[in-house]
Amino acid sequence: MKRLSILGSTGSIGVNTLRVVAEHPDRFQVVALAAGGNVARLAKQIETFHPEVVSVMSPEHARDLKERLPSPRPQILFGPEGLRYIASHPSADLVIAALAGSIGLLPTLAAVEAKKNLAIANKEPLVMAGEILMRECRKRRVRLLPIDSEHSAIFQSLAGHRRADVQRLILTASGGPFLRRPLREFAAITPHEAMQHPHWRMGKKISVDSATLMNKGLEVIEAHFLFGIPASRIEVQIHPQSIVHSMVEYIDGSIIAQMAIPDMRGPIAYALSFPERIHLRLPSLDLFERSPLTFHRVDPRRFPALGLAYRALEEGGTMPAVLNGANEVAVEAFLQGQLPFVQIAPLIRKTMDRHRPRKLTGIEDVLEAHHWAQRQAREWIERGDL
Repeated sequence: MKRLSILGSTGSIGVNTLRVVAEHPDRFQVVALAAGGNVARLAKQIETFHPEVVSVMSPEHARDLKERLPSPRPQILFGPEGLRYIASHPSADLVIAALAGSIGLLPTLAAVEAKKNLAIANKEPLVMAGEILMRECRKRRVRLLPIDSEHSAIFQSLAGHRRADVQRLILTASGGPFLRRPLREFAAITPHEAMQHPHWRMGKKISVDSATLMNKGLEVIEAHFLFGIPASRIEVQIHPQSIVHSMVEYIDGSIIAQMAIPDMRGPIAYALSFPERIHLRLPSLDLFERSPLTFHRVDPRRFPALGLAYRALEEGGTMPAVLNGANEVAVEAFLQGQLPFVQIAPLIRKTMDRHRPRKLTGIEDVLEAHHWAQRQAREWIERGDL
């Protein structure tokens, strides 16, 4: 029985993780759950999975949750301290890091410091502090298992092969909802349109990142740290069908791809059960029905955010944290109607241009750079100086 602690249980990854757990109650036990403000959904999860302890965003959410639950209740925590406790829960065998955004950085680091193996779907900790996080994982012998479908695909395609034989990693991207929309119409894109991903149902922020292709840029940075491959050997290709989840090319010209229907339960289950595979009630992939499978180069005019991510990784140090901080502010401003879609990438670029990257000596450097980028980006938005 593997005991799980889930950070972000009410989000898309958390919900799908619990669906996998529900299919295999003999293999997995939920000991801790952390959520944000979706108290109603968390209350239902508690009734189903009976965790020992849970955490929510604020004291008000904690009071609301307490009122919803009959006795006996689990221990109810809140705020950053609650997240860190869930991340380092003493009896957890595996921590699922599925929080959205930079809020996941410190809890993820707390899990590593507590020597908890991690299944990670939260991009931002690796983007902001991949150098520090991977060093701490090696130091404490913590296993880091990817949940993102692209990184899970690479992880699976590397299995049984020598890392020295890798020529390049190929990350696939659907191209999002605007792959074929005329560029002249981009200025009129609305938040509702940006969240209509053709294959995946995700949270608001990651849906917008998919529309700009920033999500793929963040995944390039993640892949660099997860697999130790330089950016020059990590390529992004547009694959609208979302069947090939990513590929690895070897020095003899062989390319190994991982294919599956677009359903997050697949990579989640692999991370939960690794090195085994478990049965899932998913339909088989019908290649006749899904064909043809096509691949295209990324158009930098349509997706300028991808180039900014490569730049951040090349400059290194604090620059990836600045990229992430500016992107979080830009996406939130777009969702609030304060920033046009076409100004997301220019605002990030302007923030990066103002920053002089420094070497990372500790997590404080990461947080300082990230907060600086957020303040700078917000100031420009408030002034209309874009």
